[in-house]
Amino acid sequence: MRVLITSFGTRGDIQPYVALAASLRGAGHEVTLAVPEAFRALARSAVADAGFVPAGSALLNLVQDEMPTMRGPRGTVRLLGRMRSAMRRHMVDQWRAARSAEPDLIVYHPKTLAAPHIAERLGVPGVLSLPIPLMTPTGQFPAPFGLGRTLGTRLNRASYLFRYAGNAMYGRMINEFRHRIGLRSASWFADPLRAPDGAPVPVLYPFSRHVAPVPADYPPSVHVTGYWFLPHDDGWRPAPLLADFLAAGERPVYVGFGSMGFGMGADERRDAVLSALRTNRLRGVVATGWGGLTAGDAPSDDVLVVDEVPHDWLFPRVRAVVHHGGAGSTGAGLRAGRPTLICPFLADQPFWGLRVHEIGAGPPPLSSWRLGAGLAERLGRLVGEPSYRRRAAEIGERIRAEDGTAEAVCVLESIGS
Repeated sequence: MRVLITSFGTRGDIQPYVALAASLRGAGHEVTLAVPEAFRALARSAVADAGFVPAGSALLNLVQDEMPTMRGPRGTVRLLGRMRSAMRRHMVDQWRAARSAEPDLIVYHPKTLAAPHIAERLGVPGVLSLPIPLMTPTGQFPAPFGLGRTLGTRLNRASYLFRYAGNAMYGRMINEFRHRIGLRSASWFADPLRAPDGAPVPVLYPFSRHVAPVPADYPPSVHVTGYWFLPHDDGWRPAPLLADFLAAGERPVYVGFGSMGFGMGADERRDAVLSALRTNRLRGVVATGWGGLTAGDAPSDDVLVVDEVPHDWLFPRVRAVVHHGGAGSTGAGLRAGRPTLICPFLADQPFWGLRVHEIGAGPPPLSSWRLGAGLAERLGRLVGEPSYRRRAAEIGERIRAEDGTAEAVCVLESIGS
Protein backbone atom coordinates (compact mmCIF):
# COMPACT_ATOMS: atom_id res chain seq x y z
CA MET A 1 0.00 0.00 0.00
CA ARG A 2 1.25 3.48 -0.89
CA VAL A 3 0.33 6.04 1.77
CA LEU A 4 0.62 9.81 1.61
CA ILE A 5 0.74 11.51 5.03
CA THR A 6 0.34 15.26 5.19
CA SER A 7 0.24 17.62 8.16
CA PHE A 8 1.11 21.21 8.98
CA GLY A 9 2.21 23.20 12.03
CA THR A 10 4.96 23.15 14.63
CA ARG A 11 6.73 20.02 15.82
CA GLY A 12 3.76 18.81 17.87
CA ASP A 13 1.67 18.78 14.67
CA ILE A 14 4.29 16.85 12.70
CA GLN A 15 6.05 14.38 14.99
CA PRO A 16 3.10 11.97 15.48
CA TYR A 17 2.76 11.58 11.72
CA VAL A 18 6.46 10.86 11.34
CA ALA A 19 5.96 8.14 13.97
CA LEU A 20 3.04 6.74 11.95
CA ALA A 21 5.20 6.79 8.83
CA ALA A 22 7.89 4.78 10.61
CA SER A 23 5.36 2.15 11.68
CA LEU A 24 3.88 1.92 8.19
CA ARG A 25 7.35 1.41 6.70
CA GLY A 26 8.02 -1.25 9.30
CA ALA A 27 4.89 -3.05 8.13
CA GLY A 28 6.15 -3.00 4.54
CA HIS A 29 4.16 -0.09 3.10
CA GLU A 30 5.49 2.76 0.97
CA VAL A 31 5.16 6.18 2.62
CA THR A 32 5.51 9.77 1.48
CA LEU A 33 5.48 12.64 3.97
CA ALA A 34 4.26 16.05 2.84
CA VAL A 35 5.23 18.45 5.64
CA PRO A 36 7.26 21.68 5.88
CA GLU A 37 10.94 21.60 4.94
CA ALA A 38 11.90 22.41 8.55
CA PHE A 39 11.03 18.80 9.46
CA ARG A 40 13.02 17.02 6.78
CA ALA A 41 15.76 16.06 9.27
CA LEU A 42 13.18 14.73 11.75
CA ALA A 43 11.59 12.65 9.02
CA ARG A 44 14.89 11.32 7.73
CA SER A 45 16.12 10.38 11.21
CA ALA A 46 13.00 8.30 11.87
CA VAL A 47 12.15 6.97 8.41
CA ALA A 48 15.25 7.19 6.24
CA ASP A 49 13.68 5.55 3.19
CA ALA A 50 10.34 7.40 3.19
CA GLY A 51 9.50 9.82 0.42
CA PHE A 52 9.58 13.48 1.40
CA VAL A 53 7.93 16.38 -0.42
CA PRO A 54 8.13 19.81 1.26
CA ALA A 55 4.64 21.22 1.79
CA GLY A 56 3.66 24.38 3.64
CA SER A 57 7.18 25.70 4.21
CA ALA A 58 6.35 29.28 3.21
CA LEU A 59 3.24 29.30 5.40
CA LEU A 60 5.17 27.98 8.40
CA ASN A 61 7.81 30.67 7.95
CA LEU A 62 5.12 33.35 8.02
CA VAL A 63 3.52 31.92 11.15
CA GLN A 64 6.82 31.62 13.01
CA ASP A 65 8.76 34.65 11.83
CA GLU A 66 6.31 37.36 10.87
CA MET A 67 3.16 36.84 12.92
CA PRO A 68 4.94 37.73 16.21
CA THR A 69 6.05 41.09 14.78
CA MET A 70 2.69 42.03 13.27
CA ARG A 71 1.68 45.54 14.37
CA GLY A 72 -1.41 47.64 13.65
CA PRO A 73 -4.31 47.22 11.17
CA ARG A 74 -2.15 47.86 8.13
CA GLY A 75 0.36 45.22 9.15
CA THR A 76 -2.45 42.79 9.88
CA VAL A 77 -4.02 43.24 6.42
CA ARG A 78 -0.64 42.88 4.72
CA LEU A 79 0.20 39.70 6.62
CA LEU A 80 -3.22 38.15 6.02
CA GLY A 81 -2.77 38.71 2.31
CA ARG A 82 0.60 37.00 2.37
CA MET A 83 -0.81 34.13 4.42
CA ARG A 84 -3.60 33.51 1.92
CA SER A 85 -1.01 33.39 -0.84
CA ALA A 86 1.06 30.94 1.20
CA MET A 87 -2.02 28.81 1.86
CA ARG A 88 -2.69 28.55 -1.86
CA ARG A 89 0.93 27.51 -2.36
CA HIS A 90 0.51 24.91 0.39
CA MET A 91 -2.42 23.39 -1.47
CA VAL A 92 -0.34 23.17 -4.62
CA ASP A 93 2.46 21.56 -2.59
CA GLN A 94 0.03 18.86 -1.44
CA TRP A 95 -1.08 18.19 -5.01
CA ARG A 96 2.56 17.92 -6.11
CA ALA A 97 3.18 15.42 -3.29
CA ALA A 98 0.16 13.36 -4.32
CA ARG A 99 1.24 13.21 -7.96
CA SER A 100 4.69 12.10 -6.84
CA ALA A 101 3.45 9.48 -4.37
CA GLU A 102 0.51 8.09 -6.41
CA PRO A 103 -1.08 7.02 -3.11
CA ASP A 104 -3.62 4.32 -2.45
CA LEU A 105 -4.64 6.18 0.71
CA ILE A 106 -4.13 9.66 2.20
CA VAL A 107 -3.84 10.43 5.92
CA TYR A 108 -4.30 14.13 6.57
CA HIS A 109 -4.49 16.70 9.35
CA PRO A 110 -7.44 19.14 9.04
CA LYS A 111 -4.97 22.00 8.54
CA THR A 112 -4.05 20.53 5.15
CA LEU A 113 -7.07 21.94 3.34
CA ALA A 114 -6.36 20.35 -0.02
CA ALA A 115 -5.97 16.75 1.12
CA PRO A 116 -9.61 15.54 1.17
CA HIS A 117 -10.17 17.06 -2.28
CA ILE A 118 -7.05 15.37 -3.61
CA ALA A 119 -8.33 12.06 -2.24
CA GLU A 120 -11.62 12.67 -4.06
CA ARG A 121 -9.79 13.54 -7.28
CA LEU A 122 -7.64 10.42 -7.12
CA GLY A 123 -10.51 8.17 -6.04
CA VAL A 124 -8.68 6.92 -2.95
CA PRO A 125 -9.72 6.86 0.73
CA GLY A 126 -8.93 9.94 2.76
CA VAL A 127 -8.44 9.45 6.49
CA LEU A 128 -8.76 12.48 8.76
CA SER A 129 -6.41 12.48 11.73
CA LEU A 130 -5.42 14.75 14.58
CA PRO A 131 -4.23 14.07 18.15
CA ILE A 132 -7.19 15.92 19.67
CA PRO A 133 -10.83 14.71 19.89
CA LEU A 134 -11.81 17.85 18.04
CA MET A 135 -13.91 16.91 15.04
CA THR A 136 -16.36 14.19 16.11
CA PRO A 137 -19.48 15.40 17.96
CA THR A 138 -20.12 13.83 21.34
CA GLY A 139 -22.39 14.59 24.24
CA GLN A 140 -19.69 13.63 26.74
CA PHE A 141 -17.57 16.79 26.52
CA PRO A 142 -17.50 20.00 24.47
CA ALA A 143 -15.14 20.55 21.57
CA PRO A 144 -11.74 20.81 23.28
CA PHE A 145 -10.92 24.25 22.02
CA GLY A 146 -10.78 26.38 25.13
CA LEU A 147 -14.38 25.66 26.19
CA GLY A 148 -13.40 23.88 29.39
CA ARG A 149 -15.79 21.66 31.31
CA THR A 150 -18.98 20.00 30.14
CA LEU A 151 -21.83 22.18 28.91
CA GLY A 152 -24.47 19.45 29.04
CA THR A 153 -25.18 16.82 26.39
CA ARG A 154 -26.90 19.01 23.79
CA LEU A 155 -24.56 21.98 24.04
CA ASN A 156 -21.55 19.67 24.08
CA ARG A 157 -22.63 18.22 20.73
CA ALA A 158 -23.52 21.64 19.33
CA SER A 159 -20.02 22.94 20.09
CA TYR A 160 -18.63 20.71 17.33
CA LEU A 161 -20.49 22.64 14.63
CA PHE A 162 -17.34 24.74 14.27
CA ARG A 163 -15.87 21.83 12.27
CA TYR A 164 -17.55 23.48 9.28
CA ALA A 165 -15.45 26.63 9.78
CA GLY A 166 -12.53 25.62 7.55
CA ASN A 167 -14.68 25.07 4.48
CA ALA A 168 -16.76 28.18 5.24
CA MET A 169 -13.74 30.48 5.74
CA TYR A 170 -11.75 29.23 2.78
CA GLY A 171 -14.53 28.05 0.47
CA ARG A 172 -13.50 30.29 -2.43
CA MET A 173 -9.85 29.22 -2.16
CA ILE A 174 -10.84 25.55 -1.91
CA ASN A 175 -13.06 25.74 -4.97
CA GLU A 176 -10.34 27.49 -6.96
CA PHE A 177 -8.10 24.55 -6.09
CA ARG A 178 -10.81 22.01 -6.95
CA HIS A 179 -11.21 23.59 -10.39
CA ARG A 180 -7.44 23.48 -10.84
CA ILE A 181 -7.35 19.71 -10.30
CA GLY A 182 -10.47 19.01 -12.37
CA LEU A 183 -13.26 18.88 -9.76
CA ARG A 184 -16.51 20.79 -9.57
CA SER A 185 -17.19 23.37 -6.89
CA ALA A 186 -18.16 22.06 -3.46
CA SER A 187 -20.44 23.60 -0.87
CA TRP A 188 -18.78 26.02 1.52
CA PHE A 189 -20.68 24.24 4.28
CA ALA A 190 -19.75 20.66 3.39
CA ASP A 191 -19.31 18.41 6.41
CA PRO A 192 -15.63 17.37 6.65
CA LEU A 193 -16.79 14.11 8.22
CA ARG A 194 -18.67 13.07 5.08
CA ALA A 195 -17.18 11.98 1.78
CA PRO A 196 -18.79 13.23 -1.47
CA ASP A 197 -20.83 10.00 -1.71
CA GLY A 198 -22.17 10.53 1.83
CA ALA A 199 -20.06 7.81 3.44
CA PRO A 200 -18.41 8.67 6.76
CA VAL A 201 -14.80 9.81 6.58
CA PRO A 202 -12.62 7.54 8.74
CA VAL A 203 -10.99 9.37 11.66
CA LEU A 204 -7.85 8.41 13.56
CA TYR A 205 -7.30 9.97 16.99
CA PRO A 206 -3.78 9.27 18.31
CA PHE A 207 -4.32 9.75 22.04
CA SER A 208 -4.78 7.30 24.89
CA ARG A 209 -8.15 6.22 26.21
CA HIS A 210 -6.48 6.21 29.65
CA VAL A 211 -6.13 10.00 29.41
CA ALA A 212 -9.37 10.88 27.60
CA PRO A 213 -11.98 8.10 27.63
CA VAL A 214 -13.56 7.16 24.31
CA PRO A 215 -17.13 8.54 24.18
CA ALA A 216 -19.80 5.87 23.90
CA ASP A 217 -21.55 7.85 21.15
CA TYR A 218 -18.58 7.83 18.75
CA PRO A 219 -19.49 6.11 15.46
CA PRO A 220 -17.62 3.03 14.16
CA SER A 221 -15.70 5.23 11.70
CA VAL A 222 -13.76 6.79 14.61
CA HIS A 223 -10.68 5.03 15.94
CA VAL A 224 -8.83 6.05 19.13
CA THR A 225 -5.54 4.23 18.69
CA GLY A 226 -3.29 5.35 21.52
CA TYR A 227 -0.45 7.87 21.15
CA TRP A 228 1.87 7.80 18.15
CA PHE A 229 5.37 7.94 19.61
CA LEU A 230 8.56 7.99 17.59
CA PRO A 231 10.74 4.88 17.92
CA HIS A 232 13.31 5.34 20.65
CA ASP A 233 16.66 6.44 19.23
CA ASP A 234 19.21 4.24 21.01
CA GLY A 235 22.01 6.19 19.42
CA TRP A 236 21.05 9.59 20.85
CA ARG A 237 23.42 10.90 23.52
CA PRO A 238 23.00 14.00 25.70
CA ALA A 239 25.51 16.80 25.67
CA PRO A 240 28.04 16.40 28.50
CA LEU A 241 26.65 19.50 30.22
CA LEU A 242 23.18 17.91 30.46
CA ALA A 243 24.50 14.50 31.52
CA ASP A 244 26.66 16.09 34.22
CA PHE A 245 23.79 18.25 35.48
CA LEU A 246 21.45 15.27 35.83
CA ALA A 247 24.11 13.31 37.71
CA ALA A 248 25.02 16.17 40.05
CA GLY A 249 22.04 16.11 42.40
CA GLU A 250 18.37 15.32 42.93
CA ARG A 251 16.18 14.78 39.90
CA PRO A 252 15.15 18.14 38.45
CA VAL A 253 11.77 19.37 37.25
CA TYR A 254 11.38 19.87 33.51
CA VAL A 255 9.81 23.16 32.36
CA GLY A 256 9.15 24.03 28.73
CA PHE A 257 6.44 25.74 26.68
CA GLY A 258 7.45 24.80 23.14
CA SER A 259 6.56 27.43 20.56
CA MET A 260 3.85 29.06 22.65
CA GLY A 261 3.63 32.84 22.67
CA PHE A 262 5.78 33.12 19.54
CA GLY A 263 8.46 34.65 21.77
CA MET A 264 6.20 37.36 23.20
CA GLY A 265 6.35 37.41 27.00
CA ALA A 266 9.07 34.77 27.02
CA ASP A 267 11.30 36.80 29.37
CA GLU A 268 8.49 37.17 31.90
CA ARG A 269 7.71 33.45 31.73
CA ARG A 270 11.39 32.65 32.30
CA ASP A 271 11.50 34.89 35.36
CA ALA A 272 8.35 33.29 36.79
CA VAL A 273 9.77 29.79 36.24
CA LEU A 274 13.11 30.61 37.88
CA SER A 275 11.38 32.25 40.82
CA ALA A 276 9.08 29.25 41.34
CA LEU A 277 11.99 26.80 41.21
CA ARG A 278 13.94 28.92 43.68
CA THR A 279 10.99 29.26 46.07
CA ASN A 280 10.50 25.49 46.16
CA ARG A 281 14.26 24.78 46.28
CA LEU A 282 14.03 22.61 43.17
CA ARG A 283 16.52 21.89 40.46
CA GLY A 284 15.23 22.52 36.95
CA VAL A 285 15.85 21.77 33.29
CA VAL A 286 14.32 24.70 31.42
CA ALA A 287 13.74 24.24 27.67
CA THR A 288 13.54 27.36 25.51
CA GLY A 289 11.94 25.46 22.59
CA TRP A 290 10.73 27.60 19.69
CA GLY A 291 10.28 30.78 21.71
CA GLY A 292 8.12 29.73 24.67
CA LEU A 293 10.90 30.78 27.05
CA THR A 294 14.11 32.75 26.69
CA ALA A 295 17.44 31.54 27.97
CA GLY A 296 18.95 34.63 29.62
CA ASP A 297 22.09 34.20 31.68
CA ALA A 298 22.75 31.00 33.59
CA PRO A 299 20.77 31.77 36.78
CA SER A 300 22.39 29.26 39.18
CA ASP A 301 23.99 25.86 39.46
CA ASP A 302 20.51 24.41 40.12
CA VAL A 303 19.05 25.34 36.72
CA LEU A 304 20.17 24.18 33.30
CA VAL A 305 18.79 25.94 30.22
CA VAL A 306 18.58 23.79 27.08
CA ASP A 307 17.17 24.30 23.60
CA GLU A 308 15.34 21.02 23.23
CA VAL A 309 15.95 17.43 24.30
CA PRO A 310 14.02 14.33 23.17
CA HIS A 311 11.18 13.90 25.64
CA ASP A 312 11.40 10.12 25.58
CA TRP A 313 14.99 10.36 26.83
CA LEU A 314 14.64 13.23 29.30
CA PHE A 315 11.27 12.76 30.97
CA PRO A 316 12.07 9.42 32.66
CA ARG A 317 15.07 11.18 34.23
CA VAL A 318 13.17 14.09 35.82
CA ARG A 319 10.98 14.39 38.89
CA ALA A 320 7.97 16.08 37.27
CA VAL A 321 7.09 17.98 34.10
CA VAL A 322 5.59 21.44 33.55
CA HIS A 323 4.54 22.41 30.03
CA HIS A 324 1.93 24.12 27.87
CA GLY A 325 -0.30 21.09 27.39
CA GLY A 326 0.25 20.18 23.77
CA ALA A 327 -1.14 16.72 23.05
CA GLY A 328 2.31 15.29 22.33
CA SER A 329 4.00 16.77 25.41
CA THR A 330 1.10 15.59 27.57
CA GLY A 331 1.40 12.07 26.23
CA ALA A 332 5.17 11.98 26.62
CA GLY A 333 5.08 13.16 30.23
CA LEU A 334 2.39 10.69 31.22
CA ARG A 335 4.04 7.80 29.37
CA ALA A 336 7.14 8.48 31.48
CA GLY A 337 4.92 8.23 34.57
CA ARG A 338 5.70 11.76 35.69
CA PRO A 339 3.28 14.03 37.57
CA THR A 340 2.33 16.86 35.27
CA LEU A 341 1.36 20.51 35.57
CA ILE A 342 -0.10 22.08 32.46
CA CYS A 343 0.02 25.85 31.92
CA PRO A 344 -2.24 26.26 28.89
CA PHE A 345 -2.00 29.06 26.37
CA LEU A 346 -4.70 28.29 23.82
CA ALA A 347 -6.71 25.79 21.78
CA ASP A 348 -6.88 22.25 23.19
CA GLN A 349 -4.36 22.86 25.97
CA PRO A 350 -6.95 23.67 28.70
CA PHE A 351 -8.68 20.39 27.81
CA TRP A 352 -5.53 18.35 28.39
CA GLY A 353 -4.84 20.30 31.59
CA LEU A 354 -8.24 19.32 32.94
CA ARG A 355 -7.80 15.72 31.82
CA VAL A 356 -4.45 15.42 33.63
CA HIS A 357 -6.02 16.77 36.81
CA GLU A 358 -9.18 14.67 36.53
CA ILE A 359 -7.22 11.43 36.14
CA GLY A 360 -5.26 12.40 39.25
CA ALA A 361 -1.83 12.83 37.62
CA GLY A 362 -1.33 16.48 38.54
CA PRO A 363 -2.83 19.64 40.04
CA PRO A 364 -5.39 21.83 38.27
CA PRO A 365 -4.01 23.62 35.21
CA LEU A 366 -2.54 27.08 35.72
CA SER A 367 -3.16 29.62 32.97
CA SER A 368 0.02 30.81 31.29
CA TRP A 369 -1.11 34.37 32.07
CA ARG A 370 -0.95 33.65 35.82
CA LEU A 371 2.53 32.16 36.04
CA GLY A 372 3.96 35.06 38.03
CA ALA A 373 1.20 34.90 40.64
CA GLY A 374 0.57 31.17 40.91
CA LEU A 375 3.40 29.00 39.60
CA ALA A 376 5.37 28.72 42.86
CA GLU A 377 2.34 27.44 44.79
CA ARG A 378 1.21 25.07 42.02
CA LEU A 379 4.72 23.72 41.53
CA GLY A 380 4.93 22.98 45.25
CA ARG A 381 1.74 20.95 45.00
CA LEU A 382 2.99 19.12 41.93
CA VAL A 383 6.08 17.72 43.64
CA GLY A 384 4.69 17.54 47.17
CA GLU A 385 1.48 15.53 46.67
CA PRO A 386 2.24 11.75 46.76
CA SER A 387 -1.03 10.82 45.04
CA TYR A 388 0.07 12.63 41.87
CA ARG A 389 3.22 10.50 41.71
CA ARG A 390 1.32 7.27 42.29
CA ARG A 391 -1.40 8.01 39.78
CA ALA A 392 1.04 9.25 37.11
CA ALA A 393 3.04 6.02 37.50
CA GLU A 394 -0.13 3.95 37.02
CA ILE A 395 -1.16 5.88 33.93
CA GLY A 396 2.37 5.58 32.56
CA GLU A 397 2.23 1.79 32.77
CA ARG A 398 -1.05 1.72 30.87
CA ILE A 399 0.17 4.04 28.13
CA ARG A 400 3.40 2.06 27.70
CA ALA A 401 1.29 -1.07 27.20
CA GLU A 402 -0.40 0.52 24.17
CA ASP A 403 1.02 0.56 20.65
CA GLY A 404 -0.84 3.37 18.96
CA THR A 405 1.03 3.34 15.67
CA ALA A 406 0.58 -0.43 15.25
CA GLU A 407 -3.15 -0.03 15.92
CA ALA A 408 -3.31 2.79 13.37
CA VAL A 409 -1.53 0.65 10.77
CA CYS A 410 -4.12 -2.11 11.27
CA VAL A 411 -6.94 0.38 10.79
CA LEU A 412 -5.34 1.86 7.65
CA GLU A 413 -4.75 -1.62 6.21
CA SER A 414 -8.42 -2.45 6.68
CA ILE A 415 -9.45 0.81 4.98
CA GLY A 416 -6.99 0.49 2.11
CA SER A 417 -7.58 -3.18 1.37
